[in-house]
Amino acid sequence: MSAPGGGVRALLRPAGQATYERVFGTVYVALMTNVLLAVACAPLLVALALVRDPLASWPFFAVLSALCAPALGGAFRCFAALGEGSAVVLRPFWDGYRDTARRALAVWAAAGVAVTVLALDAVVVARTAWGPALAPFFVTAGALVLAVAFALLVLVAEPAGERARPPALVRPCLYLVARRWWLTAPVVGVLALAVAAVLVKPVVGVLLALSPLLYLAWATTRFVVAPLAASPGQ
Repeated sequence: MSAPGGGVRALLRPAGQATYERVFGTVYVALMTNVLLAVACAPLLVALALVRDPLASWPFFAVLSALCAPALGGAFRCFAALGEGSAVVLRPFWDGYRDTARRALAVWAAAGVAVTVLALDAVVVARTAWGPALAPFFVTAGALVLAVAFALLVLVAEPAGERARPPALVRPCLYLVARRWWLTAPVVGVLALAVAAVLVKPVVGVLLALSPLLYLAWATTRFVVAPLAASPGQ
């Protein structure tokens, strides 16, 4: 039998060099990804910092937010590289930004139109007597649109997903996202928290909070759509 203090000594033993390198590598990737996201979305951040009430100018910000689409593709490539043990940031980010720009913008535009239509319909319906009864429908539909759009962005950013066509992936994504709703709901909550952080404190939100929140949403969504990631061309 081992000595009673053996377990305590094992717990107090300093971590190996590989562990420290992994921790510092993860922190470095998170911080550098935040910096690259801030650079890629700089016009949007500057506008958010200058305008007191962004909601009052939402059409302008809706168009400007399209800058986030390819930037997310770059961030997702950095996360995938980190999962493979690489702490390189600049090259994966640029590759993801360049490879996914066209498809990511298409997904972002389609999701923006769908959310805008739902929001306008909700405003019109809210003025009727039966408007409150339909509120859960509009909230659920909007969350579902966001979840499917985010899943599509995750798929097109996959290193093996260069041939993935978003229109062909919409229905499978919708099925998987709705089927695993208990995982999708927290993802929507995390994305809402990320957006709130950026809206309240644009620079601080991007440079500190954005990367960890996006990683959590990306990793969960990647698990949800794993069957599609294995065969992106379908």
